[in-house]
Amino acid sequence: MELKKSPDGGWGWVIVFVSFFTQFLCYGSPLAVGVLYIEWLDAFGEGKGKTAWVGSLASGVGLLASPVCSLCVSSFGARPVTIFSGFMVAGGLMLSSFAPNIYFLFFSYGIVVGLGCGLLYTATVTITCQYFDDRRGLALGLISTGSSVGLFIYAALQRMLVEFYGLDGCLLIVGALALNILACGSLMRPLQSSDCPLPKKIAPEDLPDKYCIYNEKGKNLEENINILDKSYSSEEKCRSILANGDWKQESLLLKNPTVTHTKEPETYKKKVAEQTYFCKQLAKRKWQLYKNYCGETVALFKNKVFSALFIAILLFDIGGFPPSLLMEDVARSSNVKEEEFIMPLISIIGIMTAVGKLLLGILADFKWINTLYLYVATLIIMGLALCAIPFAKSYVTLALLSAILGFFTGNWSIFPYVTTKTVGIEKLAHAYGILMFFAGLGNSLGPPIVGWFYDWTQTYDIAFYFSGFCVLLGGFILLLAALPSWNTCNKQLPKPAPTTFLYKVASNV
Repeated sequence: MELKKSPDGGWGWVIVFVSFFTQFLCYGSPLAVGVLYIEWLDAFGEGKGKTAWVGSLASGVGLLASPVCSLCVSSFGARPVTIFSGFMVAGGLMLSSFAPNIYFLFFSYGIVVGLGCGLLYTATVTITCQYFDDRRGLALGLISTGSSVGLFIYAALQRMLVEFYGLDGCLLIVGALALNILACGSLMRPLQSSDCPLPKKIAPEDLPDKYCIYNEKGKNLEENINILDKSYSSEEKCRSILANGDWKQESLLLKNPTVTHTKEPETYKKKVAEQTYFCKQLAKRKWQLYKNYCGETVALFKNKVFSALFIAILLFDIGGFPPSLLMEDVARSSNVKEEEFIMPLISIIGIMTAVGKLLLGILADFKWINTLYLYVATLIIMGLALCAIPFAKSYVTLALLSAILGFFTGNWSIFPYVTTKTVGIEKLAHAYGILMFFAGLGNSLGPPIVGWFYDWTQTYDIAFYFSGFCVLLGGFILLLAALPSWNTCNKQLPKPAPTTFLYKVASNV
């Protein structure tokens, strides 16, 4: 079914509005999970490393399951997936209020809510891209701020709800708010199909030779008919002999085979042979697609800038994601008094992330700015800020560092630019899918590793030195790989195969 041309407006702005609120409602609690993290530590008495798995799974599962999310949206459409995922997110949050132990939260909050968020992100991005073409960048930029605004508001909201209604009441209310995703999903009206007639189905015998991987149609068809002739003759011969017991009839059948071969079996055998050949060619074509995919993947990793980018994004998420989860506990461990808190540190990270996305995206549009070097600069500054956290012993210094970390976490807005510059627009979807998978892996591993460091040393100092070192290492590796070959990295890759692969990914910001 063909879709109408993207209207670039009209009902598309309703899609942007509801997609913004969908990301606001689904990502608000998982990104502001640092407030709940402190409550879970007190409620279950588990180690910081084990407890941190809850928030890290909620952020990482959606990215790790990107292929599944894309398949669901492609198969069922954005509206059904949004409504179903709304039930998942709301149900997971409400179910978490009844969690008897931390392991139950791994499933209810980490996996159910995380997978629901991944599905919702893919659905909102997909339907927005369908409604916008010329203004697609603006539309995607508007809906992507929904998660950052959600982090800013939900950090303060969840703290207030915990004070008034307790942890269980907070999760029930937040889950009830997430049910508004169903209303947003009902407004995601798909584009109507065009009036163009569907393409005529091609019969196997009319299949052009250009779609055959091996031009052996005549030969294969003849071989298949011969095989069927032999099997058919043997079957008829044995059936006649067993039925009549006449051994002389066997010689008669061999002398005059045309007696048993009527026009109807001949036509049937020809159709079966043609269908068999068509299936064989389809299987060969699928196998060739998989070979091309593997070949393109190997070619991507032969590009040293892409390989460095893959290492950098993995290390960045291992070291850069934990502050959004652990910053509140860092303040409590530094003996910062609650009356000094003008605004939750996680809220500062959230609002500065939105500002960073906007300003860094604007900077990336200037032709005189090298986007790769800009991305490297954000990694280096962020790594230095992480290493400075152990020296912060007051709310003001922690708030300043949170603002710096939040602003440079907004480098997610320029990451697609960097990927495009590295591999080219024709391989962006393939490369971005691979990088987002490893980003999800880093999101899942980062907070537990930092929490384990605290469990071993009873201080966050070494943990954040480790986080800062990871981000700095990724930045310097990417810088060294890009310096000699930034202008020629695209030429190192072979020309893309005619087959293209389309991936839609989930994201956590």
